[in-house]
Amino acid sequence: MYPDRVVSGMRPTGAMHLGHYHGALANWIKMQAQQPCLFFVADWHALTTHYDDPDLIERSAWDMLVDWLAAGVNPSQATLFIQSRVPEHAELHLLLSMATPLGWLERVPTYKDQIENLATKDLATYGFLGYPLLQAADVLIYRASEVPVGEDQLPHIEMMREIARRFNHLYGKEKGFEQKAQDAVKKLGSKRAKLYNELRTQFQQDGDGEALEQAKAMLDDAHSLSMIDRERLFGYLEGSRKLILVEPQARLTASSRLPGLDGRKMSKSYGNTIALREDKDAVTKKVRTMPTDPARVRRSDAGDPARCPVWQFHQVYSDNATQEWVVKGCRSAGIGCIECKQPVIDAIIKEQEPMHERAQPYLDDPTLVRAIVADGNDVARKLAQETMRDVREAMGLSYT
Repeated sequence: MYPDRVVSGMRPTGAMHLGHYHGALANWIKMQAQQPCLFFVADWHALTTHYDDPDLIERSAWDMLVDWLAAGVNPSQATLFIQSRVPEHAELHLLLSMATPLGWLERVPTYKDQIENLATKDLATYGFLGYPLLQAADVLIYRASEVPVGEDQLPHIEMMREIARRFNHLYGKEKGFEQKAQDAVKKLGSKRAKLYNELRTQFQQDGDGEALEQAKAMLDDAHSLSMIDRERLFGYLEGSRKLILVEPQARLTASSRLPGLDGRKMSKSYGNTIALREDKDAVTKKVRTMPTDPARVRRSDAGDPARCPVWQFHQVYSDNATQEWVVKGCRSAGIGCIECKQPVIDAIIKEQEPMHERAQPYLDDPTLVRAIVADGNDVARKLAQETMRDVREAMGLSYT
């Protein structure tokens, strides 16, 4: 019905690190070559936990955009924009809040988790409670087909789907819909119309999922249909309502295997990160001072790579031969910890070299980043406005 589209965003709350790269950005770079992608700076989301200290948000936003470009996100393949520069996000968030049950927000697993983990912050605000609803608006406003997430974010995607389903149920009603849908069926031509009706019956009477997918594929190929007739027929397949908002699918991304320098999750709050554009000397110093297997008190003591945080870096950065050299050398005390760390240092520096090169033009001339974002804001806002026209009309707010 609508073009396939990927939407994802990140909060600008500080410098990006290698955990961000291996956990998200590397996937973005792959996806941008496969289908249309919109990647946004979620500055409003940053305010949900940093509302009392917003000074870092604007600076972090521009730094983060440079990091994206340095990592390989390509503005000729993906649309980059800033959330707050597309005010339709806030409008859809508001309108969705009118019909979203409060209990849906309170049951989101990450809500209670973050309340406990961020106990030093006062998070008794609607902004924090409503975070998943704003997140839903960010995606639904672009009628995204896919959202790249880790497993911990799956409840958020399911909630987006429930919100879209509820919205379509409440507001997809149209006077004379049945007759208009049947008139649209006739526009398919006699053969396709007969097939459409057969597939619709198979799905609605027998719950045949394959029939539903076959019918949807047929409608995707029916280029002679107007957009409104296409909406009607997609909705008519499953019930008696238009589909105004699209239910996005989760695109699971592999969780990052890159830990922090101390073996825990790489996080700014733990002080165990390597920045995406870290200086070579700083990379060398940070890796050389990483903790190792506590059993290796002396150089002559044998160790076990499984107990060493450095080994987890080898699993990401080193080839099989190097990993075998590490295992053998560590367990026999044939190599020291500084020797073991050097291939990791070399690999990180090599990985970051093109990032430094790609970042330099934007550091030399910041107006280049601003121009990219200005163009992206325009593209994103045009798409958002198309959705909002349909939303306003469905909710009786078009005043035509």
